[in-house]
Amino acid sequence: MKQNNYIRLLVILMAVAFTSCQKGFLDRTPKTAISDAEFWKSPNDLRLYCNNFYNNYLPSYRGYNTWGPYSLDDYQGSDNLANKQYSQYILNGESITPSSSDSWSWSDIRNVNYFLQNYSKVNASWSAIQQYVGEALFFKSMLYFAKLQNFGDLPWYNKPLGVNDTLLLKAPRISRAIIADSIIKNLDSAIAYLPSKAVAEPMRVNKEVALALQARIALYEGTWEKYHAGTPFGVQGSTGTSFLQKAASASQLIIDGGLYGLDNVGVPFGYWKLFNQTDYSSSKEVMLWRKFDQSQGIYTLWSAYEKLGGGRGVTKSLVDAYLCKDGQPIAVSSLYKGDDSLKGVIANRDPRLSGLIQVNDGQHFVSTNVPFYAPAFTGANEDKNYTGYQLYKGLNIDPAQQNNSTGGTDGVIYFRYAEVLLINAEAKAELGTITQTDIDNTINKLRDRVGMAHLNMNAITPDPNWKFPTLSPLINEIRRERRVELACEGYRHDDIWRWNAAKQLIVGWRPKGAKYDQFVTMKGADGKPAFTASNLALLSKGADGYVDIYFKTPAMANGYQFQLDRDYLSPIPLDQITLNPNLTQNPGWGTH
Repeated sequence: MKQNNYIRLLVILMAVAFTSCQKGFLDRTPKTAISDAEFWKSPNDLRLYCNNFYNNYLPSYRGYNTWGPYSLDDYQGSDNLANKQYSQYILNGESITPSSSDSWSWSDIRNVNYFLQNYSKVNASWSAIQQYVGEALFFKSMLYFAKLQNFGDLPWYNKPLGVNDTLLLKAPRISRAIIADSIIKNLDSAIAYLPSKAVAEPMRVNKEVALALQARIALYEGTWEKYHAGTPFGVQGSTGTSFLQKAASASQLIIDGGLYGLDNVGVPFGYWKLFNQTDYSSSKEVMLWRKFDQSQGIYTLWSAYEKLGGGRGVTKSLVDAYLCKDGQPIAVSSLYKGDDSLKGVIANRDPRLSGLIQVNDGQHFVSTNVPFYAPAFTGANEDKNYTGYQLYKGLNIDPAQQNNSTGGTDGVIYFRYAEVLLINAEAKAELGTITQTDIDNTINKLRDRVGMAHLNMNAITPDPNWKFPTLSPLINEIRRERRVELACEGYRHDDIWRWNAAKQLIVGWRPKGAKYDQFVTMKGADGKPAFTASNLALLSKGADGYVDIYFKTPAMANGYQFQLDRDYLSPIPLDQITLNPNLTQNPGWGTH
């Protein structure tokens, strides 16, 4: 019976997806799916359908040379990570309007809408099916949010479109604020339908996870509208206040619920240990995660690649953001020991920095009982390190988890409580309602995990290197805390975009790495020089003495050339504008 259920589900999903493969008929109604009256019979059918959402819409990071979620700050484009190839299209403004692209595909949302159109055919009580309706609304919200981030204004689809739905197929784009509000309302329903963590099945979406997604989306849209106001990307007449209020209230509900906390508080290297576990079932902090199982051929490879260097490196910009243990920035703290060596750069610093980068101090390892001695500057281009700051966060040092053939089983974290705390603090700070109690319940909880000095909102030491000098000291420090706590987890790109901060952080910026000269004298495991002259010749030393990754790259002579009037949103593919003349192009992008 179970096998028959899977076969029937496969038939439906293939039928729903069929037209997305047909050029020009993205939303045509599948005949075979309409005729399959055998599927929508029991709550278990709904569960099987929703399982497809988890498998397809939550990333698994299982591909070749995939460095897991800890590579996202590089792939997406940000100032946290850099690799051999500069960010040509995302950060350097070299993209053109595509003639066609899957980026405008609505097949995934159509798949969810098909469920929402048909779930009521199941002859069962509402209590037996409401969880799955909530899950579908959660994933629809997540998918729509990704499109909102990419394109801004969008059409809104509440049903799987048929070939005769002319008006909807020719629908114009609706203001991003309306789209965001519709997503928030969908999540209101999901939150009402989903069970709480206390009774929910592990590794399925629960009420608190839906609240976390709602808070994440509301913070994004609220700050986007606030900081893009008056630009071609803003929303006329809106400063994002209602979304910021929603971000604050949704995150506060999770905090007040008391069902989550922080892991490894006061544990040496506790922050680092959070990101290399194979099982998060007992975690107080991880809210939603994916489990892998080698016996079923489901595994990851990121520890295998990260051990070799990962093909990228942490930037000087990110390393410099970490405070000293006294809570003072490196520009003013007497505890700062400089950055002439890897050991020096982490001395007296926020311990999360020790959990971020590899250091040749006998306490960092590339594998069990194999200490780290030097960055992986040699090896294949896709493997080696490029900045001298080699990522440690996310690395499982168990050799069984680093096998390039059998793979590893480290769990993927999708939502964790630390993000909820950061959302709460930022939203309230943006609204001007934050108190020291709020700071103590959010930012200072994160600092307590690693033994850092508390943030006192009324006694913030000015930092001459603040990235946002026109904003309040508190906003600067909350943004710093977010960057540090969530480093290399895939948030930084979105933060730069929603803050309208490419001018301050990206334009004219060329990524740098660690101090170059330390590698000339650095010793390997055998006590001999770790690098030959030919090894070091592959690195470029900038005039300031730091590894200058793109020093010899002509396109990067003047740093990144992000186009401020264009590159915050992606272009609508030209073939879609031809198919639907009611679609308008995003600012700065061509229409032919």
